[in-house]
Amino acid sequence: MESEEWTCLTKEEKKKRLFRDQKRLLDVFLERGAISRRQYEKSLGDLIEKMGISEDESE
Repeated sequence: MESEEWTCLTKEEKKKRLFRDQKRLLDVFLERGAISRRQYEKSLGDLIEKMGISEDESE
């Protein structure tokens, strides 16, 4: 993402993009066997909690 585009986003939009990017990374780790399903679920749960993401936003 261009830095100019990033600066135009609201705080909430930045948070949602960061969450989506982090979740995508966890998905790749799980797909490639770098982490177990248990590690994935724990990490995703922690990410949701710490970022204050609602159930609707996490899907």
